Parts: sequence; C-alpha cells; structure tokens
Amino acid sequence: MDLHHLQPPFIGRTTMEDTQRTSTTPTETVKQNQRLVFAVNGERFELSTVDPSTTLLQFLRSQTRFKSVKLGCGEGGCGACNVLLSKFDSTLKQVEDYTVSSCLTLLCSVNGCSITTTEGLGSSKDGFHSIHQRFAGFHASQCGFCTPGMCVSLFSALVNAEKTHRPEAPLGVSKLTASEAEKAISGNLCRCTGYRPIADVCKSFSADVDMEDLGINSFWKKGKSSDAKLQKLPFYDSKQICTYPEFLKNEDNPPPLLKYQKRSWYSPLAMEDLRSLLESISAESDVMVKLVAGNTGIGYYKEVEHYDKFIDLRFIPELSTIKRVESHLEVGATVTISKLILALKEETNDDSCSEGVMVFKKIASHLEKIASESIRNLASLGGNLVMAQKGFPSDIATVLLAVKSKVAVMTGIEKEFLTLEEFLARPALDSRSVLLSVHVPFLKSTKNGYLDKSNTKLVFETHRASPRPLGNALAYLNASFLADVSTCDNGVVINSIQLALGSFGIKHAVRASTVENYLVGKMLTFGLLYEALKLMRAAVSPEDGTSHPTYRSSLAVSFLFEFLLPLVDAGASNISGCINESTYNSPRVTFDHGERTQLLSSAKQVVESSHEHYPVGEPIIKSGAAIQASGEAVFVDDIPSPLNCLHGAFIYSTKPLAWVKGVKSKSEKDLHAVVSFRDIPKGGVNIGAKTFFGPEPLFADDLTQCSGQRIAFAVADTQKNADVAADTAIVDYDIKDLEPPILTVEQAVEKSSFFEVPSFLYPSHIGDFSKGMAEADHHIHSAEIKLGSQYYFYMETQTALAVPDEDNCMVVYSSIQVPEFAQSVIAQCLNIPENNVRVITRRVGGGFGGKAIKAMPVAAACALAAHKLRRPVRTYLNRKTDMILAGGRHPMKINYTVGFKSNGKITALHLDILLNAGMAPDISPIMPWNMVGALKKYDWGAFSFDIKVCKTNHSSKSAMRGPGEVQATYIAEAVIEHVAAVLLIDVGSVRETNFHTFDSLRLFYGNDSAGEPLEYTLPTIWTKLMRSSNFADRVEKVKKFNQSNKWRKKGISQVPILHEVSLRATPGRVSILRDGSIVVEVGGVELGQGLWTKVKQMAAYCLSEVRCDGDDALLEKIRVIQADTLSMVQGGFTAGSTTSEASCEAIRLCCKVLVERLTPLKEKLQDQAGSVNWDFLILQANFQSVNLSASSYFVPEFTSMRYINYGAAVTEVEVNLLTGETKILQSDIIYDCGQSMNPAVDLGQIEGAFVQGIGFFMLEEYLTNSDGLVIVDGTWTYKIPTIDTIPNQLNVEILNSGHHKKRVLSSKSSGEPPLLLAVSVHCATRSAIKEARNQLRSWKGLDDGPESLIQLDVPATMPVVKTLCGLDNVEFYLQSLLPGS
Repeated sequence: MDLHHLQPPFIGRTTMEDTQRTSTTPTETVKQNQRLVFAVNGERFELSTVDPSTTLLQFLRSQTRFKSVKLGCGEGGCGACNVLLSKFDSTLKQVEDYTVSSCLTLLCSVNGCSITTTEGLGSSKDGFHSIHQRFAGFHASQCGFCTPGMCVSLFSALVNAEKTHRPEAPLGVSKLTASEAEKAISGNLCRCTGYRPIADVCKSFSADVDMEDLGINSFWKKGKSSDAKLQKLPFYDSKQICTYPEFLKNEDNPPPLLKYQKRSWYSPLAMEDLRSLLESISAESDVMVKLVAGNTGIGYYKEVEHYDKFIDLRFIPELSTIKRVESHLEVGATVTISKLILALKEETNDDSCSEGVMVFKKIASHLEKIASESIRNLASLGGNLVMAQKGFPSDIATVLLAVKSKVAVMTGIEKEFLTLEEFLARPALDSRSVLLSVHVPFLKSTKNGYLDKSNTKLVFETHRASPRPLGNALAYLNASFLADVSTCDNGVVINSIQLALGSFGIKHAVRASTVENYLVGKMLTFGLLYEALKLMRAAVSPEDGTSHPTYRSSLAVSFLFEFLLPLVDAGASNISGCINESTYNSPRVTFDHGERTQLLSSAKQVVESSHEHYPVGEPIIKSGAAIQASGEAVFVDDIPSPLNCLHGAFIYSTKPLAWVKGVKSKSEKDLHAVVSFRDIPKGGVNIGAKTFFGPEPLFADDLTQCSGQRIAFAVADTQKNADVAADTAIVDYDIKDLEPPILTVEQAVEKSSFFEVPSFLYPSHIGDFSKGMAEADHHIHSAEIKLGSQYYFYMETQTALAVPDEDNCMVVYSSIQVPEFAQSVIAQCLNIPENNVRVITRRVGGGFGGKAIKAMPVAAACALAAHKLRRPVRTYLNRKTDMILAGGRHPMKINYTVGFKSNGKITALHLDILLNAGMAPDISPIMPWNMVGALKKYDWGAFSFDIKVCKTNHSSKSAMRGPGEVQATYIAEAVIEHVAAVLLIDVGSVRETNFHTFDSLRLFYGNDSAGEPLEYTLPTIWTKLMRSSNFADRVEKVKKFNQSNKWRKKGISQVPILHEVSLRATPGRVSILRDGSIVVEVGGVELGQGLWTKVKQMAAYCLSEVRCDGDDALLEKIRVIQADTLSMVQGGFTAGSTTSEASCEAIRLCCKVLVERLTPLKEKLQDQAGSVNWDFLILQANFQSVNLSASSYFVPEFTSMRYINYGAAVTEVEVNLLTGETKILQSDIIYDCGQSMNPAVDLGQIEGAFVQGIGFFMLEEYLTNSDGLVIVDGTWTYKIPTIDTIPNQLNVEILNSGHHKKRVLSSKSSGEPPLLLAVSVHCATRSAIKEARNQLRSWKGLDDGPESLIQLDVPATMPVVKTLCGLDNVEFYLQSLLPGS
C-alpha cells in the first residue's frame, strides 16, 4: 500500500496535510478556541477536552453510535475506515469534499469540518440510499465488513463528479465516468467478492456506462433495453445528501488550542507564531513534540510514544498554499498530494505544447499511483519528503529529484534553500527545523546543446514497479529520468540528463551520476546504451537485508533501457525533428506505456434460475446486504461496551523455543492486569483451542514453543492502551539447557518429530506403483516443489467480548466459525460446566477457516480475564498481532517421481510430502486426506504417497479455504506440466489424456463419492469451456502476439478441478410466532457465504407446502437469528463448503414437521371459510395449541455424505519482460453447482474464491524470519488482490447439471472448490515465461532446443517472474544487435 504520504512521527517535523486555505493573514491575531466543533452525519459535536492523540476512528467508534467505520488495518491501507470529510472554504465560499482514512486522521484536526459515514446516507428506518440499494441488488456485499468504506469511497466520487464542468448527466445517473467509478474503490480491500460486482455498482452510476456491461443483479432480467434498465435502478439524486450543514458555516471556528492533562494541541496561524512556539518548547526539558499536517505517517511508523505537544501546521499560509512564480511552482509543505496533483494538472491547461507542461503532467500521473486517494487527500508533500529524508521509500522524492527541485527550510529565524538532493542527504531535521516549501521548476530545453543547429527537446519519464498498478503498494524500485536531447540526421545526442532512482533498498532517492556523466555529450547508439546499462546495474546496489536485490537492480536497467531505446531507435531510423509521444509508440518499440482507461471490461455471468422449488433456485438478494451497506449490521466489535469494560491485547513470544523468565510492561500506569497461565482457576486447564486431534494451550507456560505463541494478555482501560502495553512489554527469555528449535520440515524428519494421523484418515494407495513405473516409457525422479503459507486476511480481525453473568456464568460474543468449540474450551479453562458458558455469534467479518480454531483462544483469553477481574473484557486484535498469531495455510515440501508413456499418459505417480504443521495439531492430521482427494483429479495409473505431518516450532497452521486441496491441485498441475515439457507436447493434450473415465473415477474416489455416471460432468464442462472461451482461436492469437512482441509475452491455460466435499451433521430449528413471522436457527454461522439467505429460501419453500393463500410472501416473514450455544447445541463447524446445504436440509426437516402439523388445520379452515391466508392460519394454530416450533438434527447418510465438485477455467495473461508484472487479461470459468439454491450467492462465492486463489498463486507472501516470527505483518508488506490485479474480464457460467437425487434439492457446494481454479493463472504465467525464455535463449545464441522444465514458484510475484524471464535479458538483447554478436 504505498502511503507515499505520511508524515513521520519523529519529533519536530512531520508535515502532512489537509489543504485548507485560511483567510487569516500572518499579521492578524485571532483568539483561538478552546473547543473543538464539528459535525458527524449532520449532528453537531462540541468537545472542550480531547486527547490530541485520539484518531477520528477511535472517537467515532467509542463515543458515537456510528459504528460503520471499521478498523481493518490501522495503516490507511484497506479503506474500511474511510469517511467523507467536508469543509467550508470561507474565501472561495465553497465546500470541499474528500475521503480520508479515519484511522490516521487526528480528531483535533477536524475542527469546523463535517464527517459523513455511510449511516449518513440512509438507513433501514429512514430509507436506504441508492448506493446501499445497488450494493445489495448487484450482490456486491458478502461478509459486509468492507462495504461501508466502499460506499463512502463511491459517494465521495459521486459528490466530486457533480462539481466538474461536464455536461449535465441524465436524470438518475451522475457525471462520473465508468473509469473514475472503478478507480473510486481502488484503495479499498475486499476479501470476499472478487470486486467484479462492486465495480458494477460503481459503474451503474456512470453516465457513460453501457448498461449491457453490468452483471447479474436483482433489478432487471436479460433482454431489457438500456433505458428500461436505468428505470429499474434505484434512483440516484445528487442533491439528496447535504455534506456540510449550515450551522457549521455560521459558526466562528478558529483553529483550536486544546489541552488534555499534560498534552496540548496548538494551531499557529503565522510563521512568527510557529517560531515562538518552537523556541518556547525547546526551552523545556523532556518534551516530546509532534508537528502535524495529515498524520498519515503513523500508518508507516507505528507510534508508541506519548507526545506532549502537537502543532498543527496547516493554518500557516506560507505552508499551505501553492504559488506559480516565473520559473517554478512553489508548493507549501502542508499542501496535500491530491492538491499538488490538481495544481500540476491545472498548469497543463495553460500551454498544451509546452515541455514544462509535459513534465508536470507526467509528475501528476505518477503521483496518482501513490498510496490511495483517501491517503493522498491527507498526506502532505512536506511530510512525505521529511519521511524520505528519514528512510521512507518515497516516490515523490525520486520524481522531484530528477527535475532539480529545491526546498526551503527554516531553522530558528534562519531560512535556507537547498537542492532536494542536498536535503535528502542531510540528517533528519531537528525539533527547531521545519520544511517550509518545495520549488518545482518549470522546465524548458536548453536550445543550445552540443549540436548548434539541432532540434532540442526535453524527454521525461517516470517509472515504478509495484505489486499493484494503481498504487497502494510500495515500489520495488521507482525512477524518474529527464534528458535534454538534440536530434539531427545522424541520431540523438544527450545534452544533459538526470537519472533519479529510489525505493530499492537505500536510505533515500539518489542520482545515478556515473551513468549521467557517461552519457552526457554522446550520440546514442546501441553500443553506448549497452555500456550505460552496465554502469546502471553497478550503480544500483541495495543495502544488505533488502529483499530481491538483484531484481531491483535489473529494474533500474530495464527502466533506463525503456527510456533510452526509443531515442536510439529514433536515431537509427533517421527520425529527425521533434521527439514526442509517438517516438515511444513506434512499431519497433513494443513497451507497454498505455494504461487501461477502464480496469474491467464487460464480463459474462451465465446463470440459470430454477423455479421448481421457488424461492429456492432464485438469485434473491443476500440477507442483510442492505444493512451491511448502511452500516447497521452489528459485528462483535460494534456491540457497545458494557459498563466498566476493559480491553485486552496479547503479548506473544518472539523466540521459537525458550524459557519465559518474566514479563514486564513499560506502560504499567494504564495497565489493570497481565493475565497468564498462572491466572487459570484451580481445576481449570491451560487450553486455548481444541480439535478432534488434541488441544493447544491458551498461553505458554514456562516454555514458549514458537515465535508468535501467546504468553500473556495485557488488560487496560482502552484498546489503544492495551495495545501499547503489549507492544512495549519486555519478555525475559532463557534458552539454557534447551535443544535447538525445529524450524524446518527437514529438521523434523531428522528428529522424527511428527503428529500422528489416525489410520482411518490416512488414504489408501491406488494400484501398483512399481508395475506402473515398469510400464512407463519415460521417468522423472525426485522433482522438488516447495509451497509457502498464506494469511487469511479477513477484513475483521479476531475479536471477542466476555461479560461475567450471574451464578458464575459467562456470556461471550465471538467472531467465530465454531461457537460450540469455544464454549467447551472456555468451560474447561475456567473449570465451570458448559451450561455456564454462552457463546453468541451473529455474523463474522470474513473467516476462510481463520475464525475457526484460531478464534477460540481469543474468546478464551477474554473470558479468563473477565473471570479474574470480574469485569467485562473485550479485544480487537490489531492487524500486526493478528497476522503473527494466525498461523495460516500449511507450508510444505514435495518430491514427486512419475512414469509416463510417450503420448503423455501417466502410469505411476509417487509423492513424498512434508507438511509443516507447527507446534500443535490443530486440524493438520486431516490434511493428508484433503490433499489426496484433490490429487486424484487425474488418472495417475498407480498412485502412492508418503505424507508426514511435521511438528515444528512454528505457530500451528490451520484450515484455510481449500486446506490442502489448493496445494494438491497445484502439485497435480506441476506434474502434468513437467510431463508435457519433457515430451515437448501440448500440455492440454496431456491433461485430457489423463482425464478420468467414469470407471477410473470410481476406482480413485469410490462409488459413493463418484455417484452416478451422469454426475461426472467434467468432460462436458471441459468441452463446453473450450468452445465458449474460444480457446483454440485464442491459442493461435497468443502465438502470433508472442512472435511480434519482444517485451510482452502472453500465455493461456485451461485447467480442470475435482474437489471432494463431505456433509456433516447439522442442527436446525424453525419457530412460527403469533403474527405469522418466522424465526429460524441453524448451527451454521453467517460468514458472508450466504448461508442465512439459502436457509431463508429453503424455509419459505418448505412452509409453502401448507399451500395457504399468499404464501409467496413467506420469504419476507422469515428471520434467521444468531448462533447461540445455549439455544442451538451441536452446532459444529461452519467449514468445508457444505454447511449451507446441510443447514438447509436441517431446516427442511423442521418445516416438514410443521407442515404436517399445520396441514390438517388448514384443510379444516379451508372447508369452513373457502380460503385461508398464512397469518390467519397461524393465529388459529395458536388458539388450538398447535406446537409451532420444530427442531431437527440432520445426519447425512454414509453413502451420500461425500460427493465431487467439478469445474474448469481458462486464463490468459500477459507478462511484462522488463518488470515481471503479470496482467490477467481474461478468465473464463464453468462450475457445476448442481441445481443452485441461489445462483447470485453461488456466483459470488465462485468469483470471490477464484480471486482469493489468485492471491495465493500470484501475490501473497506470508514470510517469517529465521526464528519463525512473521515479518509480513500489515498492508504495507502483505498484498491481497485489488481491483487492479484481478482479471480484466472474468466470465463465469454456473452449470445447472440437473437432478442429483442424493444432494439437498440437487444442489452442490461453491465456497471452496472454485479457489482451486486460480491455478490456471499460474499455469498461463508459466506458459508466457516459457516464451520469454525461448526468446532469451535465441538472443544468447543457444539453439539446443527449448528447456524441459520451468519451475515457477508460488506465489509468482514480480521478482519471481522477472528472474525467470531473465534479469539480464535487456543486455543480451542489445548484445544480439551489436556488430559481431
């Protein structure tokens, strides 16, 4: 997330931004307020006492009823906390509106401002806003935790689009363009939906969108005209919401002077005031000072210091304005990045042919890729540069360095001007120094270069390579190149050149002076360029410890090559005259300079509704979607804190194996207790989690067994204080007399450290491996694969609230997938009966398996602390702690040996797999079963394996969406691709050759799972997908593209999946109340997967069998209520993709009983009255004492509990050979849902799972240090997919495969299996890399045929891809062009 913004929290200098101009002049004196006045959703707030360190998010969540603003990361990197900030410019008499990250915005900085959250747009009581309605109607909200922030980001874009001078939009739509609509949520993360439906919501407001391009929704059916579709959309009124109330305009709101205990907030209005203030503070001893503009720096530099003085710099005119002088743009240090971008763009309107305008335009374009809009709206130019001086990898510093910018710095009463290069090289500013302004030159070519009669031009380009094209991610390397060149008949001469580079593992941006000196005054040739690139590679030398150092150096070479090659090409082609944009778009130069104006193109969703069991089978809106969008949906941390509530935070180990001698906290004044295993009541057990395979301790006892193990629970009066106490805690370790920890699977094998896998869970081998190998024509022996972990990145981190109740009882609100297990764990820990523990779960803000076992210790810790202190205790884990404790997906090492025929038919496969399970068993013993189930997707002939579950000193790994199956699918495809590479035949033919026949399917999976022959739909899916995706034609187009493009290569791959699932016993209850409304309870938990929605549909269908008049309205009478372990027992696990259908079957059984009870009464009443409606029937049933509540416990039959899901995907990608970036151009999916209970819900599951799989295969690196401690611990370093990294076109067809008599209403699961289809992205990338490597071999002069194998790591990140394409491919290309090569 590149918040290239930020002001550092270092004493005496952060400068961030806000952007407001004030009408106060430096000479005016204004009596400053000792109160803070602002509005939230139109309500006035006035505060006289405020802790200056309080963020807007903390205030909104703890002091108001507006809980839609969520804490997702605390770094400004996820968008969950976005609010609209509006302020009135009294000079221009207009309101400014923009999104900000409330987790970074200090409350004291919003004086005179109005804040709008999604609650301010509408509600269930006052009527939903059209944004809320469209999020629901386009099926764009699943767990709903991110949805409020999405709504605010979209609303901000709509508000600001109305202020443009574009033509008025038709009634009901906005002036927003479709491209702007998509980018409105580019800084928002979603882990559930896959973004496509969210983009459709945004684009539905756009004036230029083609309604035909919008996906499945609840507003219209296929075939409607665009006008008719627009009429069906909830009406958008741009004037519906007033973002800035009149009462604020009428108030005199000078900047505040606020005091809180020993802390103060100052808002100087003039430079003289600031100087005096800094001088007076410098005379005080031990005073911590923080200069404030936007405060976004705390997102990068996590602060634990308590500052005494906060000085808001935004109201000083010299620091907050932009002035155009003759030779440069003077930008005040507190001007925001967004304001700077606007100013640069405005300058471009003056003279569209000017070279200086061209430079400004490109700087603005680059700045738009920095951080996200909500950060750019806060972050100041000065703050960014001050951070760059301190070591922050700033893009802005690099870009401004190349154009010879200068800065003005004040120290005391002295003011000095420095070049940016001099400023960056200096030590960090001290507490008496302030960065005042930045001077950006308005550049022109010299016109008197080395060739007197030449045509002289400026050439300027900026570059950045980062995991996300639209920003919100730090660059691996950024660059800014400016050259003054002259052209003549002989070529191009460089008169002067500035080459600035940054973010590659050095303290700050630098100039490549050796390369500059080499190039100046020389005529550009291929030979000169080759020598310059060698110098550039030597000049870029990352510091020790920098990740991917050789990759970063290669990027510098690539970027310089990309900058200069068009100029060499221009000279080589005898192009005289003006060098312009066309120079970079000539046929000889095939770089990817164009940016997609629209991120996502039109996509197809092919779904088929079934009316047989209405409303089951209908794509109805997900239950609760609208209130999720409006912020009314209550998550655990939204529950108001009970009286005297305390907050906790975990203290965890940073050593893999050590004695814990003691724990001390530096922040004891705010600390109520440090709870550890010693506080467990007599008779209680040190247990934090348990599965069928064994327990995991709540806290380490005297010995910690892994880095990241919980040691203690710090309890304080606020979550902030608890986090600080935990973060500053000092743990005293001792490793005396201990064996070295086991940190690798190899060490585990050496020490025979394994978890036992019960024999009934260890799968059987198939066939005779030795015989299969003997039948083979070819062998591959002991090929190795290593797979890393993946973090869940649910948007809502782990959270719980424990409230002591009467009679030694405990009520725990937990965000958990397994409430029943948490109840048992807490009871054991506290030594009380389970009926004394009530665990309640209404909804979970994303789970993916991570809220199952890993949520238990969070609930248990709160319960233990509440039991000890006899007060409510809650916790909401910060993202760093959550990532360190989570465990995640299982890493593993695989060796395979395979035998195969010359036609690609595999005859034998053996696998040796070592799973890293960590310190406790968790669910790891089930992994061999899961993996083998997915590995059996192909007919291997004979199939044997040895899978060991290794016990190591790592955090215990747990279930994550498709646990074991996703890795197994990759292994299977790696084997297939290896075989195809050895045989030099098409990999698709090898896949098809090894498809199962129905007989081999039954052999591998057994008769019960395989089902009937008609249920084996994979061959049909495969053929249908080849046709619908136009696969054969696209393969040929990819070949032609690769032949004609040197620096971009495409790959395409088609991959099948088979995924076996199993139903589990599940309870249910249906109760009908006196007014005819219906309450439904199930054991399953709503995680965003649509469980409640399908259950409602099932209940409505089944109860309609009573056949009352008007029973088509039953759906609206049904409410599914929260899971409660004292109400619904034996709830079990919500996991494994089948909980929805099992819950539906449990409800069907309940309804069947109720229908049997009600039918005789209904028939009797019908005979008397002729017609009977539902409400009257229920009223009479009450009078006649009919039991209107029914419970069930669905236990699947053994012969029908397992079945196989089928699907296939085609993905086409394009790889940039200079940077390693992989663009996913198109993915086509066909997935068999049987007869879908809700095609809209299943479509969302398919798309969301697929995109999460893209994260695993292409983006997400969950890394640890040498002690096993997670070091990728936030949005800065862990990159899940965003809207700019998903397929440009994602086409999904849900196959309605007909009747499956053993399935619940013929339905099949959709939660996990589609994730496996994302392996198609990885396979397509491998195909593109193969083309790149073949080209590289030709440049090297190697003609010994193509390579037999390309081992592409998972995830296939940019460094991985670039390394395989050739870190030195540019040099070899140039060598091939030089004489004598």
